[in-house]
Amino acid sequence: MPIGVVPRILITVLLAASSLLNPEPVISATASQYLEQGLRYRASERYPEAIAALKKSVELDPKNISGQVILGWTLHLAGKEDTATQTLLQAASQDFFNPPTFNALGIVFLVSGKLASAVVVHSWATILQPDNEIAYYNLSLAHHRLKNYKLAIATANQATALEPNNPHPLVATAITYWDSGNHLLAQKTYRQAINLDSRYRDRTFLTHLKQAGFSPTQIQTAKKVVMTLPK
Repeated sequence: MPIGVVPRILITVLLAASSLLNPEPVISATASQYLEQGLRYRASERYPEAIAALKKSVELDPKNISGQVILGWTLHLAGKEDTATQTLLQAASQDFFNPPTFNALGIVFLVSGKLASAVVVHSWATILQPDNEIAYYNLSLAHHRLKNYKLAIATANQATALEPNNPHPLVATAITYWDSGNHLLAQKTYRQAINLDSRYRDRTFLTHLKQAGFSPTQIQTAKKVVMTLPK
């Protein structure tokens, strides 16, 4: 055998041995692939397929908190609030200091009508992340439904300060002013939302507020405010 062939054979053997001793992280890569697949399905609103793929991702990589939160949020979007709650509570038990977990869990509590739990969870989220506009916004919706109007206005104002181009906190503030009896300030605040997005003058458009956490009653209140605005 030529001398030059020996080193090449030796290198080939060493590389093969190295691959056996240090295998590629197949599980992690596969979990990522399932996660990406699930997100693609979710973007197309194919929720059963998305949930199946995301569950597989979580099974393969159970320590990935982000994957669990994505699964929990997808279950929420599919209307499976109880399962979403269980999934997000599991994520919270693994990491009690991850703001996205508590943002998602708080929203699930909010739309499920578990308002006290929503307040506790979102309040914790604001402690973990003081510039958490999502948590402040959802706190305002929860406090409004609990008739804690001063807290509802304060948290909505905080959300507006953190995200001034988002009309949702302004609408939340407006309906709180309305229900607390200050109709003039409700109208003034609502006009600020219209200035950001003129579609908020259209009452039929307001049905989409359900996707932003508003309850049916809160949406009806927003429509009342719109009806009183001058043309």
